[in-house]
Amino acid sequence: MPNAVRSWLDESGSLTARLKHAFGQGFGVRLIGQCWARPYVDEAALLGLQTRRRALVREVLLHWRGQPLVLARSVIPPRTLRGIHCGMAHLGERPLGELLFAYRGLQRSHLEVARAIHTHWKPPVAREFSINSTVWGRRSLYQVDQVSLTVCEFFLPSVLMLSDSE
Repeated sequence: MPNAVRSWLDESGSLTARLKHAFGQGFGVRLIGQCWARPYVDEAALLGLQTRRRALVREVLLHWRGQPLVLARSVIPPRTLRGIHCGMAHLGERPLGELLFAYRGLQRSHLEVARAIHTHWKPPVAREFSINSTVWGRRSLYQVDQVSLTVCEFFLPSVLMLSDSE
């Protein structure tokens, strides 16, 4: 694994804050989709959800001046959205990281790393985000006030090239 990739995968703080620091003006979030859906089987298992239970699934693109940097998918169970955490359901194109890392007591209790080759992606996704090489990603389980959510982030090749040149 290249060192530049390892640095992003090992980031323990807010990915949003790091991207804003690395790229400055022009950083943004594009909401790809958000809906109540059944999480993937492995996501449900990680969250302790019954396989038929629905959760809020949010998919976004983190970008710099339109250049795709990170594809992210968050799975937020209904119990996590109760009380003070209800704001997670209404982020729109604001980054989840800004809200999540503002919570005192936030803990990452699980981290997985994955390597996806370009053929693992659906062809329209690979074309839209210029995925034609290996993409590394991570999935984190976060816990706040005894509730949890998962965040999966795939670091597109452009984040490595742009961060090297900045």
